[in-house]
Amino acid sequence: MIEDRFGRVHDYLRLSLTDNCNLRCFYCMPEERYAFAPHARLMQVGEIDHLARVFVSQGVRKIRLTGGEPLVRKDAPAIIRSLAELPVELACTTNGIRLDEMIADIEAAGFASINVSLDTLQPGKFLKITRRDLFHRVRNNIGLLLDRGIRTKINVVVMKGLNDDEITDFIALTRESPVEVRFIEFMPFSGNRWTSNQVFTYREILEEVNTKYETSPMPAGPNETARRFSIPGHQGHFSVISTMTAPFCAGCNRIRLTADGKLKNCLFSKTETDLLTALRRGEDVLPLILENVRLKERALGGQMNGDFKNLDARSIENRSMITIGG
Repeated sequence: MIEDRFGRVHDYLRLSLTDNCNLRCFYCMPEERYAFAPHARLMQVGEIDHLARVFVSQGVRKIRLTGGEPLVRKDAPAIIRSLAELPVELACTTNGIRLDEMIADIEAAGFASINVSLDTLQPGKFLKITRRDLFHRVRNNIGLLLDRGIRTKINVVVMKGLNDDEITDFIALTRESPVEVRFIEFMPFSGNRWTSNQVFTYREILEEVNTKYETSPMPAGPNETARRFSIPGHQGHFSVISTMTAPFCAGCNRIRLTADGKLKNCLFSKTETDLLTALRRGEDVLPLILENVRLKERALGGQMNGDFKNLDARSIENRSMITIGG
């Protein structure tokens, strides 16, 4: 069992496969011309399998593949096949571009859910946000997931003045499709130019939805990060992830392994533990894992106090989102 000093048991591993991506979203990737980590510095297929088995032996029950964009790795199918042999729930967060190419591997591995990041339903705005003209491919691939009966979630990072006017448009998707739309408050990471006045809050999101729809809270599961809501007559539902205004750290069960093999016990943790170097030296990584998680801060990596309006993002010590793995 992987437990921290506050008694939180960690059984959910978010596993980044790469810092590479085929989009260039401004809030995730600091620059258009980005120096990605060379392949040799990343965990290889056998190393991912080995580390995953260590985590599973200590009670990890769910593994989510993240990136960058996890499906751009050429050996992603081999990684997926390897992880599918483990007694865990598999999930993936993706930008959706390669889902059509990977759908056979996804179905064979029995993924429990796929989260697709999509911050706008307008092709022109998609190009502005991602700097790539691939909106229609992403939308078609969301349809492909739904057609195949795969549990599908759409992740929407909401920012004032950018896409807050599309909230009810996203809600409309839940009427005829069993999709979960997840609205996410904009969070600060290295290089993403975060400012507090860009944060469209949990309360503001609900107020906007309620201008058009009647909503009801849904029961929260254990370790839930998203507050879920149903709408009468809708097949799907929506949720809000309120990291900045109403953190959910008390029930956190998540740990993160970056593509270069560094263990982060929190999305906002200052420190990391290098598991990959230890593994390549033939060392036992389990003591490193247990100590890293034991020292986890009570909330938000110990770097924020919940008063996001007075937060200076430059004071936060962290990586860019694309190198953490979401």
